[in-house]
Amino acid sequence: MEQLYYVGMDIHKKIIVYCIKKVDGTIVDEGKVAATRNSLSQWVETLPRPWIGAMEATLFTGWVYDFLVPFAHVLHVGNPLMMKAISAAKRKSDKLDARTITDLVRCDLLPCCYMGSQEQRDLRRKMRYRKLMVAQATRMKNRTSTLLMEVGQEYDKQKLHGARYFKALLERLQDVPDSLKELLQMSRGGLELFESCQKRLTKELVTNERLKERVQRLMSIDGVGEITALTWVLEIGDVQRFSSIRKAVSYCGLCSSQVESAGKVKRMPLSKQRNKHLQTALIEAAKIAPIHNAELEKIYNKELQRGSNRNQATISVARKLVAFLMAVDKSGKEFVKKTKQKAA
Repeated sequence: MEQLYYVGMDIHKKIIVYCIKKVDGTIVDEGKVAATRNSLSQWVETLPRPWIGAMEATLFTGWVYDFLVPFAHVLHVGNPLMMKAISAAKRKSDKLDARTITDLVRCDLLPCCYMGSQEQRDLRRKMRYRKLMVAQATRMKNRTSTLLMEVGQEYDKQKLHGARYFKALLERLQDVPDSLKELLQMSRGGLELFESCQKRLTKELVTNERLKERVQRLMSIDGVGEITALTWVLEIGDVQRFSSIRKAVSYCGLCSSQVESAGKVKRMPLSKQRNKHLQTALIEAAKIAPIHNAELEKIYNKELQRGSNRNQATISVARKLVAFLMAVDKSGKEFVKKTKQKAA
């Protein structure tokens, strides 16, 4: 039987601390390697084969994972939150962390997390950057309004961010310092830059052929727009990895955390262990969706009648949206309303 080796890696910005063990836990080698492609290329050639590797999910894990996957028999990425609970110790160092990761994968105790394909992660990075651009554009709009209010200048709130209106507004500004006009022009320039960037990123994502069909199916749900569908596809990845709607709701951060002790169960606020990008997109969609979707409107009104506040009602709508999105994504068919199903 071929000897398997286990490699645990503690990844940092500039170095990777590693430990290599046999099946029985004997240390074969341990040390450090620079976190560069050239250094990794030389190091991986010295590893005994076949080897099973493991690393903790960090900001720097993605490119290391993609680089090492072709050389490994199997390569895992561990969930950092769950690994902290398992590997809590009085002494902590990079060397000990690498040893612990090696032992976890050797004993099949590593809490693995999902790693999407490189293409999916690249597209997801663009989508998240687009979200940042939208936030920056909103900040520039607010800054423009603030500058005008500081000097008591009247303006039309609905037209302020239109190019023609803004240009005319600058020309008729009187009794204001020149420095203010410069700041207004800078704010306008920043706004136009951010808006053009986010539009370009959205266009690249929408025209991707692999995403297009899946996104179009999700948009068949009334109240689900292009950005919500794109965010769902890129953040969820393979929808089949969720065995139930409840698990998907938990991943989206739309359920409260639970504390149970001595037979007593206590519900806490919404859990912080979630995909924050997906949570934000779903909650924003849930605020508008009841306007376009009669079934979601019923859920929203029912929650209000039960005494829930508007935020709680919005969360309930978001949970129902997850159920709709899961059903369409798993079935591969467009959404069909209940009335149409009965008629059929």
